[in-house]
Amino acid sequence: MDKDKVAEMLVEIGTLLELKGENPFKTRAYANGARTIEGLAEPLAKIVAEKRLGEIKGIGAALEQKITELVETGRLKYYEELKASLPPGLLEMLEISGLGPKKIQALNKRLGIDSIEKLEAACKAGKVAELDGFGEKTQANILEGIALKRTYASKHLLSDAWLAAEPLLENLRQHPEVIRCSTAGSLRRFKEVIGDIDLLASSKKPLAVIEFFVSQPGIVRVLAKGETKASVILDGGIQCDLRVVSDAEFPFALAYFTGSKEHNIVMRQRAIQRGLRLNEYGLFKSREETRDAKLLVACKTEEEIFAKLDLAWVPPELREDHGEFSAAEKSALPKPVEWTDLKGALHNHSNWSDGHNTLKEIADYMEDLGLEYWAITDHSKASYQANGLDAKRLREQMLAIRMVNEKIAAGGSDFRLLTGSEVDILKDRLDFDDELLAELEVVVASLHVPSSSEAENTKRLIRAAENPFVHILGHLTGRLLLEREPYPVNIHAVIDACAATGTWIELNCNPYRLDLDWRHWPYAQSKGVKCVINPDAHRNEHAGFLRLGAGVARKGWLEKTEVVNALPLAQLQSQLKQKRYRQMA
Repeated sequence: MDKDKVAEMLVEIGTLLELKGENPFKTRAYANGARTIEGLAEPLAKIVAEKRLGEIKGIGAALEQKITELVETGRLKYYEELKASLPPGLLEMLEISGLGPKKIQALNKRLGIDSIEKLEAACKAGKVAELDGFGEKTQANILEGIALKRTYASKHLLSDAWLAAEPLLENLRQHPEVIRCSTAGSLRRFKEVIGDIDLLASSKKPLAVIEFFVSQPGIVRVLAKGETKASVILDGGIQCDLRVVSDAEFPFALAYFTGSKEHNIVMRQRAIQRGLRLNEYGLFKSREETRDAKLLVACKTEEEIFAKLDLAWVPPELREDHGEFSAAEKSALPKPVEWTDLKGALHNHSNWSDGHNTLKEIADYMEDLGLEYWAITDHSKASYQANGLDAKRLREQMLAIRMVNEKIAAGGSDFRLLTGSEVDILKDRLDFDDELLAELEVVVASLHVPSSSEAENTKRLIRAAENPFVHILGHLTGRLLLEREPYPVNIHAVIDACAATGTWIELNCNPYRLDLDWRHWPYAQSKGVKCVINPDAHRNEHAGFLRLGAGVARKGWLEKTEVVNALPLAQLQSQLKQKRYRQMA
C-alpha cells in the first residue's frame, strides 16, 4: 500500500474514532499522522523496510505498528474491527452533505439515531432542531441532504465509471474471441453523471466472452448471465452490462446503445424518410421493423451508417439532439479538442496552501508528462480553511517559483511554472488588491462563499470579470456533482460580461465539478469567450483530470482554437498580457 492510501486510511480511522466519541487527542493523532505520511520525500515502503518509521516526528509506536502492517499486508486488523464495531447507518450518514462525525455522534448519543431513516423521522418531527448546536436551519439542510442522497443513489461520477470500465474493456480487447469492443451509453457520450456502464463486443463465440467477462476481478455480484448479455455489480456499486453481438451487427448496436434516446429517435426518422428501417440489428431496406438479413444495408462502421442517412459522422459526445443533425447535414460539425492538444493548466495548488506537492515535485512531474507550463494558483487569505496565502507569503512563493524556474532553465528545459493566485471574490471586492494581482502571471477569481441571491452572485462575478488583472473565472456555478447543487447565477449575463472584457471561463475538470457545464459552452462559443480546461489539481496525479476535461469540452462543441491552454507557452504568455492591456487601454 502506497503512502497516499495509507494516509487515507489513517484519516478514515480518525473519523471512525470521532463517531465513537473517542478522546479528540487520539483522533487528531491519526489526522496528524496522515499529514506526516503525505509529506514524506521518499517512498514509504523504503522507510518501513529499513525500520526508520519510528524515527519520524509525529509517528509514535502505535502508529508505527499500524502503518507497517498496512504497507506490508495491505490490510489493518484494527481498522476492520473498528469499522465493524459501529452501526453501518452511522457510516452511511457521513455521506449526507453537511453532517460530520461530531454531529452524527451527538445525534446518536442524544436521540439514539443510528440510520438515515431514523434521522429523517427525527428531523420531520422537529427533534433535531431542538438539540444544542443544531437549530432549524441545520435540520432543514439535513433533510435536503437526505433528499439529494436518494436522488443520486443510483448515479455515479463519470470519472469513477471510466476507472471501472477501462480495465474491463482492455481485458476484453485481449480476449482471442473478441473481434471488436467499445464502451457505449452515457459513458461513451461523456455525460458528467452516469447510471451504469454499457459495454459492447462482437464475437463468433458470445458465450465464451460472457463467461470470461463475469469472471473478471472487481466484480462483486453477477445479476444476470445469458448467452449474449450479462449484468454485474462492480466494486463501488456501479452496474455494468455487456452485450455481445455478431460483427456484422456491431456498428448498428454501437450507434444504438450509445444513444442518446433523443438522438436515436431522429436517426430512425431519417431512415424512415429514406424508405429504410434502422434498429440495433441493422439498417434495412424496409418500411417495417425487421431483422431480415436479405434486406440489410451493409455498413462496417458507424461512419457508413451516418453516410447512408446523408450525414457526416457525429462524434459520440455530441449525440444529444442539440444541433448535431443540422451541422452534420452541412458537414459543419466542429473538430473537437483532443486531450493531447493541451499544453498545461492554469488553476492548480501546491503545499503552500491545501495542495500535497512541493513546487519542485510539481515541476518535475509536469515536465515528465511533456507539458510546457503549469500555473501555481494557491488560495488567497480569505480561504483560511485551505491555508490561504496572505500578500507576504504570496510574494515569497513568487520568489520560490522563480528559483525553481531558474534551475529548470539551467538544466536546458523550456518548461515553466507560472506564478498565480486563486483569489476569492468577496462581497464588495477581490481578496487581493490590484497592485498585488498585477505582479502575478495568472489570476483565477472564484466565488467560494456565494449568496443565496442570483442577482448578488451574478453581480460579484461580473465585477471580477471587469477587473483588468483577472484572467479566468473559476468553477462558475460552484456545483459538486452528486453532492451540492449549483449556486444561483445568471450564466448568460456572466458570459456576456466575459465577452465584453476578454475574460476566460474555466472548465474545471475536477470530477466533482466539471464546471462550467457542457450545455453552456455553445453560448459562450457564440460570444467568443475562450475556455480554460483546468484540473484544479491538489496532487500531481490530478493532471490526469485534463483528459476528463477535454472529453467534456468536446461535448460542449469546443475546438482546439477555443481552448486557451492548448496554446504553447509563448503564445499563452502573450494572451495573458492582452487581457490587461485591453481593459487598461
